[in-house]
This record gives sequence, structure tokens and C-alpha cells, in this order.
Amino acid sequence: MKKDILFPKPDGVHMAAVYETDSEGTQGWFVYVINTRKDLIHSVMCTSKGYGKVDGKEKITSTLRRVLPDMASESAQKVEYVPEELLGMNNEYWLSFYEDKQIFDKKYIFMAESLIHENEVHIPIVGKKGILIE
Repeated sequence: MKKDILFPKPDGVHMAAVYETDSEGTQGWFVYVINTRKDLIHSVMCTSKGYGKVDGKEKITSTLRRVLPDMASESAQKVEYVPEELLGMNNEYWLSFYEDKQIFDKKYIFMAESLIHENEVHIPIVGKKGILIE
């Protein structure tokens, strides 16, 4: 039963959005998973979706699912680009992973209109400024 499964808090794993230009010349907000833990995390699954009001109407994007490679201690992995038209929506990421045989999961939400330069802080591991959710 689900109530019998322990889900400890996933301290040391964060999501961040960084405004940058990628190798293909795309400029905008890119979302990262950041592992500041002292151990490898594996079987990392990340789902993402957007929701909120656009032009006064409720909108929900498709849910995207990704499996990321194992993440070494103190590493970061780029997940996706957030298109300009989704910046006015809540952007939700649900992250699940294992450390040893223990499963962890957590929801991270970049609230609508929060991806702005005024909210930037230094992002650990990535070494750039961006929006950090711990």
C-alpha cells in the first residue's frame, strides 16, 4: 500500500531555471536538475507540464516525461527549454529518483511570471545566475 512506502525528503536535489544561450543559438530560460548531495542519484525521472490562464482562459500543456542519466554527486543536468509563451503559466516539474535503494520524489513549481531577471540568485554547480527552487 502507498501509505506503507516511506518517502523521505529529497534534500540536496534542486531545480533551477537559467537564462542563457544554448549551443544552437536559442536564448531563453533553461531548466536544470541539480544534485548537491554527496552521493550518486539514479533512475531519475522528470515530468513537466504548464498550467494557468492565458488570455483569460485556463490552459494546460501536455505532460512531458524524461528519464535522465545517473547524476553524480555535485552535478547538474539540463532538462528543457521553457518557451516564451509558457512564461505566463505555472511550470511544474515532478522529480523522482533513487539513492541506493531508497526512492525520493518532489514537486517543484516555477510560478507564473516568476522567471524574471529580478528573481535571479547564484545557482550552485551550474555557476550562473538563475531562479532556484530548493
